[in-house]
Amino acid sequence: MELIQKSNQCVILLHEIYGINTHIKHYAHAFYQKRYDVYVPDLLQKDKPFSYDEEELAYQNFMTNVGFEKAQNEVNSLIYQLSGKYSHIRIVGFSIGATIAWLCSNNPFVHKVVGFYGSRIRQYTKVVPNAETILIFGTWEKSFNPIELERELSNHSNVVVEIVDAAHGFADPYTPKYDEEITNNLLSYLFD
Repeated sequence: MELIQKSNQCVILLHEIYGINTHIKHYAHAFYQKRYDVYVPDLLQKDKPFSYDEEELAYQNFMTNVGFEKAQNEVNSLIYQLSGKYSHIRIVGFSIGATIAWLCSNNPFVHKVVGFYGSRIRQYTKVVPNAETILIFGTWEKSFNPIELERELSNHSNVVVEIVDAAHGFADPYTPKYDEEITNNLLSYLFD
């Protein structure tokens, strides 16, 4: 998915395990309205996104058929393709997309990374971002402790970790976990 208006800035928007669903399209259009060109790579190569009630199937599909290394290579390839067209490239990712964004944060052509609830970042703490990197987590993560991850990443001078009182998925307006107030308070990270 691409939304192009000949801006000098672009956003690479990385989806969750579900694929390019209504949630991701919502954010793609929001960036487009803020005058960014938007690129949403389909990391799953699937015609139809998984539904939220297919979470386990979607997770297994990503881990078996895609994986973080393949996704990182695909996104880095896109970054290099776009590097000659744009003065500013940012990556925004949600969940697995946030982890992939983190993995690409040391790409010299990336200027900013914003990642929402990238729980697997905990497996890649040795990455040293070149880009300004903002990682946002909810306090209610079932698979890890965001406060411990924040401590582990505190030695990176260009990494900001924001922990909010919410659950994984709080920025997705199409789920019951959505927290509009918290999400609205974080929009400045996205659109500055």
